Amino acid sequence: MDELLFWHWWILAGILMVLEVVAPGVFLLWLGIAAAITGLIAYVAPTLGWQWEGLIFALLAIVIVWSWRYYQRRNPTETDLPTLNRRGEQYVGRRLSLDQPIVNGRGQVKVDDSTWRVEGADLPAGTAIVVTGVKGTILVVERAA
Repeated sequence: MDELLFWHWWILAGILMVLEVVAPGVFLLWLGIAAAITGLIAYVAPTLGWQWEGLIFALLAIVIVWSWRYYQRRNPTETDLPTLNRRGEQYVGRRLSLDQPIVNGRGQVKVDDSTWRVEGADLPAGTAIVVTGVKGTILVVERAA
């Protein structure tokens, strides 16, 4: 019976990897790999107690997840749509017309089907502006040339 003490780690690894397929997010995959390696260690060293196996799994999970995040930061995925989920950044460089004047550095502008708050020098309504940056949900603008 002692020779079967590693199987539960491989079963856990399989369950985690199946869950990764069902609910993708590339997190459960790394936990599944940690469980598989823990199962391999438990197979090679069957005298380890469950406490050591649990500690090995926890440490492996932390190291593997941290390593992947470190790798991702150093090698970001290239994309042809870098501002896809950053709507405000998509408007940088765009020429617009002020709907409301900018008073005390704040105003509003209509962009397509939405209204955005703007920040910049005081300008009257109807002035042509260009978006130069984004601060959270506020567009930074200046008078268009």
